[in-house]
This record gives sequence, C-alpha cells and structure tokens, in this order.
Amino acid sequence: MTFSSPLFTKLLACIVFACCFQVSLAQTYPSQPLKLVMPFAPGTAAENGLRLLADKLGGALKQSVVIENRPGAGSTLGTELVAKGPIDGYTLLATFNSSIAPGTLMYSKIGYDPVKDFHHIALLGVYPQYLIVKADHPAKTIQEFLAIVKEKPGTVNYASAGVGTSGYLAAELLKQTMNLQMTHIPYKGPAPALTDLLGGRLDMVLTASASELVKAGKVRVLAVTSERRVPSFAETPTLEEVAPGVKAVSWVGISVAANTPKTITARLEKEIIAILSTPEMYTKLSDPSIGLTPMALGSERFLEFINKEIGFWSPVIKAGNIKID
Repeated sequence: MTFSSPLFTKLLACIVFACCFQVSLAQTYPSQPLKLVMPFAPGTAAENGLRLLADKLGGALKQSVVIENRPGAGSTLGTELVAKGPIDGYTLLATFNSSIAPGTLMYSKIGYDPVKDFHHIALLGVYPQYLIVKADHPAKTIQEFLAIVKEKPGTVNYASAGVGTSGYLAAELLKQTMNLQMTHIPYKGPAPALTDLLGGRLDMVLTASASELVKAGKVRVLAVTSERRVPSFAETPTLEEVAPGVKAVSWVGISVAANTPKTITARLEKEIIAILSTPEMYTKLSDPSIGLTPMALGSERFLEFINKEIGFWSPVIKAGNIKID
C-alpha cells in the first residue's frame, strides 16, 4: 500500500474523522441527562452514597444524573445491560464486587467480561461486612463464637445476602482457614436475614447493613471483615486479628462500557475523583448511615484493585467449589 493508494486515502480519512469526532464529543459532552444504572433493588446503603455522588456529579457536568435500578441475577443483569449498551458516556454503571469480581468467578455462564467489556472509571470505596449475633447470644467475643462453632461442628448456622456476596465469601474463607463447619442459609438480602436473626432462627449474620440494629442494642458486632478496624466500631476486632488472611469487603465504583471515547472517560474520572476528594464528601460517605470507607481511586488503580480481587478470591472459590448457575 503506497501513500497515494485509494486504501491509504480511505484509512487516513477514517483517522481524521475519528479525531474530529473525539474533539466534537469533548466540546459538547454532556448535552443531555446521564443515567446511572444501579444493579440492585432500591433501599441499600450503597444507593444512598451513589445518590450523593450523582447529585454532585450532575452539578459538575451541568446535567442531571438519574439513578435507574435494574436488579436481577445477582446484580449481573444491570451490569450486562451497560456492557452491551451505548458507548456514548451517557449510561454509567454502579460497579460492585458481586457483578465484576469476585462475583463473576462463580458464574458458569455470564454475558460479559468483567475487565474487557468495561472502562472502570473510579473506585468510590469499600464496605466492611459485620459479623453480628443477637444481643443475648452467649458469645460475647469473636473468640467465644469461634469456640462454639468448633465445639458443635455443623450445628451453627449463619446467613448472608446470598451465595457470592462478600458476607458469604468472608464466611467461606473463614471456614477454609480455620477448618470450621457451619451451615450457610442464603437470603435474597440483608433485611429478611436480620429479621430471622432477631427471631432466633439464625445464629449469626454477615452483613454491611446493621448499623440501626446495633444502635438499638438488638444485635452485637463481634468482628468486622475489613483489613483495618472501623472507626465507628473501634473496639471491635477484625476477623484477620483472630484468623490471619481472612478479610473481605464489598466495594462500589463507577464504570462505563468499553470503547467509550477517552475524552469522555477522562472527563468523568476527573470530576468524580474531585468530588470524592472533598472533605464534605468523605464525611458524608463515612457516616454510619452509609458506612463507606472512601478510597477515590482513578481508573488505573481501580483496574489494579479489580485484578487483585480476582487473584485473591479465585483459589478460595475453587477450593470451595462455589458455583452459581
């Protein structure tokens, strides 16, 4: 192919057109409201945090950002819709560990690649899981609870918000690490599990949504699953303090479909990181009503975080033969 050939001329024209298209997008974006797809049902603590971000991002972009709940299939339904949707930057995704990593490692069939099919813009932060028991439970500490589990193998039951969730994986890792036998009872969300815990039908629940019950004195937090202690529960140990290597957090970020123009992803990343980096936003997201530990990682570090999560959980999921069909 020579520089004067028709094929070269067409190729050059395509390149010029693509560059002009990118410049045009940068100058006009956004020219209409944006949609933030939330792949869970309404009412979660994560959604409260996302609404705060959507409000601030709308102000920065001078366009409204509307949250659209698209629950189903363990959060993979809404996630797949974004993966296969428009690449114009007007459809954002609230990205969770259950739909990206390690959640996707457990599905025998899934309609998207968690890395290749997205541009992961920013990690907002992480949610620790709380290992809680009813207030009148005989175990007053995590050590006492684990002693009961060892003394009565297979008789202690626990609940999570479902197979593949962070609470479930934290318990699975704990069981594998300490060679424990506990019976898992999956629920479709934290609310019914907590109801059964208070009713005496469960021994323990791993959840990120227990602040109000703790405040009311109805449940006791024995441990948190984060790497470090949570400031609002400073006296509560991490699971890793009694079982080295046992840690698990839920996390939430913002992503868009792969191949979204770089000018748009760069703009979104810049605005979101700026919002998350303000003291006001840090304070609001850290409030127990939301319970997020803000991180504000940009796209490069967010992708590193995702790959690290995949690497950490892959052997745990294989060892436990955890599958979701």
